Amino acid sequence: MYKKYFIIDFDSTFIKVEALEELAEISLKKDKGKETKIAKVRELTLGAMNGEVSFTKSLKERIRLLNANKSHLVALSRKLNSKISRSIISNKKFFKDFSKNIIIISGGFKEYILPVVSKFHISEKQVYANTFTFDKKGNVTGFDSANLLAKKNGKAKLIKKLNLNGELIAIGDGHTDYELKKSGLVHKFYAFTENVEREVVAQKADYVTPSFDEFLYVSKLPMSISYPKNRIKVLLLENIHKDAVSLFINEGYRTETVSKSLSERELAERIKDISILGIRSKTHITQNVLKEAKKLLAIGAFCIGTNQIDLDGCSNRGVIVFNAPFSNTRSVVELVIGEIIMLMRGIFDKSSKLHKGVWNKSSANSFEVRGKKLGIVGYGKIGSQLSVLAEDMGMEVYYYDILEKLALGNAKKCSSLKELIKKADIITVHIDGNEQNHNLIGEGEFKLMKEGVVFLNLSRGFVVDIKSLVNNIKSGKIRGAAIDVFPHEPESNDEKFISELQSLPNVILTPHIGGSTNEAQKDIAGFVPSKVIDFINSGNSYYSVNFPNIQLPSFEKAHRLIHIHHNVPGVLANINSIFAKHNINIIGQYLKTNELIGYVITDISKKYNPELISELKKVAHTIKFRILY
Repeated sequence: MYKKYFIIDFDSTFIKVEALEELAEISLKKDKGKETKIAKVRELTLGAMNGEVSFTKSLKERIRLLNANKSHLVALSRKLNSKISRSIISNKKFFKDFSKNIIIISGGFKEYILPVVSKFHISEKQVYANTFTFDKKGNVTGFDSANLLAKKNGKAKLIKKLNLNGELIAIGDGHTDYELKKSGLVHKFYAFTENVEREVVAQKADYVTPSFDEFLYVSKLPMSISYPKNRIKVLLLENIHKDAVSLFINEGYRTETVSKSLSERELAERIKDISILGIRSKTHITQNVLKEAKKLLAIGAFCIGTNQIDLDGCSNRGVIVFNAPFSNTRSVVELVIGEIIMLMRGIFDKSSKLHKGVWNKSSANSFEVRGKKLGIVGYGKIGSQLSVLAEDMGMEVYYYDILEKLALGNAKKCSSLKELIKKADIITVHIDGNEQNHNLIGEGEFKLMKEGVVFLNLSRGFVVDIKSLVNNIKSGKIRGAAIDVFPHEPESNDEKFISELQSLPNVILTPHIGGSTNEAQKDIAGFVPSKVIDFINSGNSYYSVNFPNIQLPSFEKAHRLIHIHHNVPGVLANINSIFAKHNINIIGQYLKTNELIGYVITDISKKYNPELISELKKVAHTIKFRILY
């Protein structure tokens, strides 16, 4: 009977690594020449994979170096079970459903291959590999030299001997896999590059497949997800933490990084084939950018603020936005506390003078923070955490927020901004980037402040009238200030910073680094990608700043369909009428709306007519439709 056979390599294809290199790490653990021998094993492996060294010679030399025994092979099998390729694991169902069509052919060894592939419903009779020889103590002495796979062109010779009647498709990463195509015995050779890309092999392949998902997708075979992850492009701007880059790469996405922000024109050009965009505070997502973002699914803002993003524009195009609302609050609060102390003691100026040789030992105009009245403008995540730490230091805390917020500790709420400004010895601003906050603190507010007040702004540059601030510092009304954000900030570290605040006494200027600590950036680099990836994989929108929040479990025996639409009456009814028309069993359905959009997640039984998808995409007021799995 004629059928398809999938001939799959083991090392660096079914598993992420080369097994004999992993065995060397185990068997040579106590060997004094460990590093040299392991390096030689790697060199021999690479030579064989690239076709530069005879495979038989490479195998003999590697086994001689290993000094392994059966106990090492048991440990190796355990280790390899944790090294299975990501896209192989995610498509375990394919291996179960097509188990009779799958053949593992490897220049490696059955002793460690079988314990790994057997968990994927691949029987021993479908595994072809070398076998070790042992002495009475279980030490590896060599290998069965009569095995075809130990010889030159061994894989091709084996395929010829098997005389399989059907279409033969080879998937592998090395020269020995390409030899199958060269021999004319297989119909197609797919160079598998998820774990390693060997240019000499990829150049000769019929198709380069960055993942097993991609192979299944182009072959129109059933897969666990609807779209290969390697086709999802990620663009990360503004020097986003390397941990975020690693998370996206490990998920299988094609990831590109740029160390600076891009202009509107540059970003509009770069974003055309991007599915996920990562930014910080400098990059602006405008209507002009969104018009070009035809494939964009999600934006990750690796910061707290999102005023640099046209959120309504994103919603109307079905683009979800996530930020990092908690990750850098502690970093900002610690900087505020430190700057308050520095300003109250005049440390910054004293330090500058001492660097110039001026010794000015005096307690004049130097004060403790204990007992002082701290006024916090904006009692959100940063303001409330600052409140707790400041009170622990003995400060009397007052706050003002336009929203009703629960006071923490002994903090006292002020009924107006005016009331807070009049009371406070120290005023610190922590409000969002809403346009209504433009010049919230101006000449009128400075006039109401106490003589000798200390002022800090670590929120947004445009909330303070800089000219008025400068005048009040020069007049002595403000005895000290710390400013971390500015109306105009350089696009990159190469641009010179110019401000009227420069060179003023007892003024600390910092380059928008309130949340820029290793700890904060590391936390953000974990939080934002996890939310984006969860949305791509399961549709969860929890913690999104512009989508209705939905969080739900995934179902294995179902298809999950995502439908984003304008929030108008009747859309869900139209969706469900299509399901009813096609006799579709709905396993679960979730709908949430906000003022702009409706977000529907529907889990349906596995079998459905493809016409169903076409009809769902055409439902009136649809923004985006996506099949997750």
